[in-house]
Amino acid sequence: MTLPSAALPSPEVAEQLLLDAEALNPGAWVPHSRYVALAAQSIAERHPTLDPERMHTLGLLHDLGRRTGPNKDRHILDGYDFLTALGYTDAARVALTHSFVIPELDTLQGAWDGTPDDFARLGQLLASLTLSEEDRLLQLCDMLALADGFCTMQERMIDVALRYTVNDRTPERWQAQLALKTHFDGVCGVNIYRLLPGLVERFLG
Repeated sequence: MTLPSAALPSPEVAEQLLLDAEALNPGAWVPHSRYVALAAQSIAERHPTLDPERMHTLGLLHDLGRRTGPNKDRHILDGYDFLTALGYTDAARVALTHSFVIPELDTLQGAWDGTPDDFARLGQLLASLTLSEEDRLLQLCDMLALADGFCTMQERMIDVALRYTVNDRTPERWQAQLALKTHFDGVCGVNIYRLLPGLVERFLG
């Protein structure tokens, strides 16, 4: 069981935050967030150090900046600011890091939809961080979920590319994302696709 932490809301509060955000900006990002949360919980159950309930809560909240949308990459900073203001600094961190498997601004796909000052602040925040195992698992799980269920990383890469386009650093970003799967396959001792309900059956059926 997750120990109480002022830096992370309870599962019940996290669920309410997601519902409130959905009321402000309904969209595919909400079921995507639920699948990310379930993926994070399922993989954490096999991981030697990560807490499944905590990872589920972080998964629910990783895209909470979508509450201010429709928006694109600005949701990263909006989620960080909103959760920081509530005192949920662990959740805010994941809202910031989930899109940066390589923590450099020019790895974002597509044009920044915030202000130049916000973009500069985003870069400063990233520069102050070292990615943790929690950050890395949420980055992986963000690549394992569409709005209608679990997916392979390659399917998700195409989904993101179609919505955001690509740039010169996209191949490097893809390689880093695929390396995340290799890492967690090794740590968990299993192909993590097998831990996602229905994914293997979808391909074999």
